Amino acid sequence: MLLLRPGTLNFPLSPAEVWGREGELVLEVGHGDGRFTAEIARRNPEWNILGVEISAASVTRALKRLRRENIASVRLYHGQASFALRNFIPPRGLSRVYVNFPDPWPKTKHEDNRLLQRSFFRRLSTRLEHGGTLLLTTDHEEYWKFAQAEARASGLFAVETPPPPEHHLQTKYALKWKEQGRSFYHAVFTKTGEDPEPWPLLERFEMAHALMEGTLPELTSFDKQVIRFDGGTAVLLEAARDLGGGYFFLTHLEEEDLTQDVLLEARPSTHGLYVGISRFGAPLVTKGVQQAVAWLVGWLEGQGLKTIQRSY
Repeated sequence: MLLLRPGTLNFPLSPAEVWGREGELVLEVGHGDGRFTAEIARRNPEWNILGVEISAASVTRALKRLRRENIASVRLYHGQASFALRNFIPPRGLSRVYVNFPDPWPKTKHEDNRLLQRSFFRRLSTRLEHGGTLLLTTDHEEYWKFAQAEARASGLFAVETPPPPEHHLQTKYALKWKEQGRSFYHAVFTKTGEDPEPWPLLERFEMAHALMEGTLPELTSFDKQVIRFDGGTAVLLEAARDLGGGYFFLTHLEEEDLTQDVLLEARPSTHGLYVGISRFGAPLVTKGVQQAVAWLVGWLEGQGLKTIQRSY
């Protein structure tokens, strides 16, 4: 189970269940092709390492590397770091975090997209053990200074700026930039306090479906539908006929700390017409999923179908 599928997991993660052992938990944000991840795993075989990456191509490359090098102490998650930090890590369960060469979002109007800002440090403080650290290595001096200012403004971290360790400069881009003569910057952020504001786990649900009766309409076309709700947006992008006489609806969901693409389905079943979330890909059943299913049920009611049971 090198690649974590959130819909199959209990939150927060149990090291015994996920890694098969207890151990020091270490997070790497933006693992890229996994070169650095594999290196720290070899250097620290006793660590349980969680790598998080938003690029699907990078996750694929990292998985191939870990399998090729027979590294068993790493688990990867394809998604957002804020989601993993919030839901995978128990309070004070993390010993250190690595952030190597994050996207600097250099334009002023894009600064809100940067990971290392005050709100992140506040939330990180609830998941780091006391004295735990975040280690940043970057080639972008302005972001390096920005992160230091944000950490100090949180009042929860001490900051040091030693030279970057040599093994931090063995990533794909660091090696490339070394040849170009770029400068590198390093900072160590050590937790000295903890934010008092609670950061609860994302609310998730067991079910999101309804049973209906009637005949599904023939869909020759389907217009994109945008459903806005408190905390996010669901977009039903397109519909496609399945082989069993029903339809799949490709749905994009954006909620706090979580983005996911899921399939809703409307299909005949032994108990009536099933309308709800497909289990394909082990999705998380969230408020957004429920809102999307509720919209689809309402839309089908407008097509003449009758709801006989709701489970959302």
